[in-house]
Order: sequence, then structure tokens, then C-alpha cells
Amino acid sequence: RDAKAQGLVGEANTGYIAAVQSPASAEVRALIADVNAKRKAQFSQTAKKTGTTPAQVAYRFYELAVQRTASGHYYQDAGGKWKKK
Repeated sequence: RDAKAQGLVGEANTGYIAAVQSPASAEVRALIADVNAKRKAQFSQTAKKTGTTPAQVAYRFYELAVQRTASGHYYQDAGGKWKKK
């Protein structure tokens, strides 16, 4: 949450988080890798339960994450451009 509040990471249109600006520090890259590994596992588990694909679950998660994104935080639009909510 701190990284999102600082504008370092945002919700990417893939369902994962990504660095808003490059290059990202090693600490930010490690945070992204950790969060995204957990999301990937959750997406796979949910896909198995629902009979869908991890990509479908990730896209739905992205849609919900954008809705829940706090004011001042970043997310990617469908075209991949960063937007500040």
C-alpha cells in the first residue's frame, strides 16, 4: 500500500502490479515479484475452481482492482497507459 500511495507501483491491465516509472529500485522490483507470485498462485487456484483460465481470472481481478483503486493511486487503462485515479 505504501508503494501504491507513493506512486511507485500500480495495478497493471494484466491483473498484476507493475512499476509506474522505470527504472524501479531493487526493493520495488522485489515487492512486485512477491505480490505477483502470490497473485499468480491465487489466479491459478481460482481458475481451477471455476473452470476458467488464469488469464480470465486475472482480467476480472484487474477490473475489480481498478474499481477499488484509491484516489491518487495509479492503474493502467486497457491500452497500457498509466492513469491516476
